[in-house]
Amino acid sequence: MSELDVLDLYKQTGAFHEGRFLLASGRQSPFFLQSTTLLQHPRAMMQVGAAMARKVMEAGLTPDFVVGPAMGGVTLAYEVARQLSEAQPDIRGIFAEKDGMGGMKLREAFSIRPGETFIATEDVLTTGGSLLRAVKAVEAHGGKCIGLCTIIDRRQETGPLHGYPLMSLKELYFDTYAPHEVPDWLAERPLQEI
Repeated sequence: MSELDVLDLYKQTGAFHEGRFLLASGRQSPFFLQSTTLLQHPRAMMQVGAAMARKVMEAGLTPDFVVGPAMGGVTLAYEVARQLSEAQPDIRGIFAEKDGMGGMKLREAFSIRPGETFIATEDVLTTGGSLLRAVKAVEAHGGKCIGLCTIIDRRQETGPLHGYPLMSLKELYFDTYAPHEVPDWLAERPLQEI
């Protein structure tokens, strides 16, 4: 899947939005990618999962499992693991969820053996905070992160993910603005919270 195809897939499924959006970071953007809209379509999910699995295999990585941060990363981690299972029949797909204290945790049902390797997946990487919290939750159980894989990498700086090998299907940078920096052309549009 080429980089252009990923963005086209967002557009085809109605997951690419233009307007004025208040992001979780407090910044504003003229564009927003709604991955839940994209990933509700099984064919789109399979295409994305296959492309991400290809990235992992091309990097020569053979993780014991794939993890994604809940909620959005649950089905994505499963699909990437399912695609990798052709070559690795025992691979697992798990997720990390919020722990209520600003971090993430694993459910008791997810057993991690010390030294098991994993790939962490995310749909759109903006700051990397939730993906890093998922990685740290698994590392706390003895897992070893050998890579990160995302559909779209929106970061302009490596940020907190420095040191983890990152694979993405597309790098896509949107300008974002602090509330006091919003240009007039964007300020004319109604603000939508997401």
